[in-house]
Amino acid sequence: MTPITLPDVLEAMADAIPDRTAVFTMEHAYSFAEIDERASRLANHLIGQGIKPGAHIAVHSRNRIEWVDAFYGCMKARAVPININHKYLHDELDHLYRTSDAVAAIIGPEHVEAVAALGLGIPTLVLGEEYDAAVAAASKDRPDVERSPDDRYVIFTGGTTGMPKGVEWRQEDIIRAAMNASRFGAPFDTVEQLGQEAAAQETPMVLLACGPMMHGGSQWIMGNGHVGGCTVALYTEPTWSPETILDLVQAAGVNSLTFLGDAMGRPVAEAILREPERWDLSALFAVSNGAAPLSAGVRTQLREALPGRYILDSYGASESGAAGMQVDEGNEGEQAAPRFQVGIDVQVFDTDLKPCAPGETGMLARTGSIPLGYYNDPVKTAATFKEIDGQRWSIPGDFARREEDGSITVLGRGSGCINTGGEKVFPEEVEAVLLRHADVFDTAVVGTPHERWGQQVTALVQLREGATTSTDALREHCRSLISAYKVPKDILLVERVPRTPVSKVDYRASATVAAELLEART
Repeated sequence: MTPITLPDVLEAMADAIPDRTAVFTMEHAYSFAEIDERASRLANHLIGQGIKPGAHIAVHSRNRIEWVDAFYGCMKARAVPININHKYLHDELDHLYRTSDAVAAIIGPEHVEAVAALGLGIPTLVLGEEYDAAVAAASKDRPDVERSPDDRYVIFTGGTTGMPKGVEWRQEDIIRAAMNASRFGAPFDTVEQLGQEAAAQETPMVLLACGPMMHGGSQWIMGNGHVGGCTVALYTEPTWSPETILDLVQAAGVNSLTFLGDAMGRPVAEAILREPERWDLSALFAVSNGAAPLSAGVRTQLREALPGRYILDSYGASESGAAGMQVDEGNEGEQAAPRFQVGIDVQVFDTDLKPCAPGETGMLARTGSIPLGYYNDPVKTAATFKEIDGQRWSIPGDFARREEDGSITVLGRGSGCINTGGEKVFPEEVEAVLLRHADVFDTAVVGTPHERWGQQVTALVQLREGATTSTDALREHCRSLISAYKVPKDILLVERVPRTPVSKVDYRASATVAAELLEART
């Protein structure tokens, strides 16, 4: 029986549906057979260079077709592709390359100097003429290696605090936990079964992730597409813009478009509203979201821009896989924080690791197909992955509330929790309320020191262009929706809210900005 690994899935699709488009770019439509051959050539080159099974290879590039080659090609050689954030600078890169134990690197030409400055002494393969010549000289035959479901998949995640850490998965587990949604989570036994199901499809879906491939969420969208025998549209422009995203949606006939939160969802919605006749979006029937919350205000804009479409908000983490789904069909509700429908493998535990009763707040957890732990970090692994009553659970740090109907309301990361006068406030809940105000474009909520309460709730707010709303009006808006202790004591208007290279709120930088603005006021 063929093992369940990502390269084996690709090969099963190349055998069953060789001519179907696997990856669509504005430059070329690549069939499953082409992607399989390109990845095989790279794998054979790597093996010829002495790359051993289990070796970590840095993939350091913006989106381009070679990113897909490297993702599958490394795994075909039983090596592990390591996602390098191409927006990182020297210190962040140095930490990531060294922490990941990368023994070689596949890098875009624009990053050659940055990697050389690290003094790593590892071989590099530069995309462009050098890469093209290397893979052209390698065999196109599939490598003669014996893969295993235990072959590794590692995703380095920066989160919203701290330096990036590598989450280590078995490949079969990541496929089942995060890359099976395009089949609606249907169980499967073999990769051959996946190929047979794909061949039976008459109209396979076309998926597009707006984010960079170095982001786990985008990799999971590609995996979802290919596990289901679907086409994945790849955005390869050097800079991100909503107009060029929509050009690709039209050209590829995208059915499902995935954002990474408001930072992508809002500009796309506003571009459509500005020029409603510019693009043919008739094939698009669903807008999805992951990695960062999609606020109620942006969902309202998306409903106006794309009437009649499903808006799917998913909850997941690098440490848990896809864990919950929220389908927005126009009923906004009054809850400030997002609520997700979850399966039996998701639980909320109290501090004694006992299941929470409905209405109680605790730590979100998932069991089943979960990671092995953090790469080379037994301390963090022991803190996040727990055995409870004989079952292994991932508890990545999100706080949540179990609701009466079995759904889960996600409140936010405990690491950013604000303790004000003994009350706990989760920044994401307050941010969601602020973003429901029509004049708020973006926001970040942090705790700042307070002599009486220990910490106070402070919000950075970026208003929409031309808006003149006062901070008092924003506080009054919050008071109408959440408890008084959660309402920001200070609202600081800023030109731009700090965000990480993958569009998440940068809470560390936001706290620094807030502290500086408050200090300047005194």
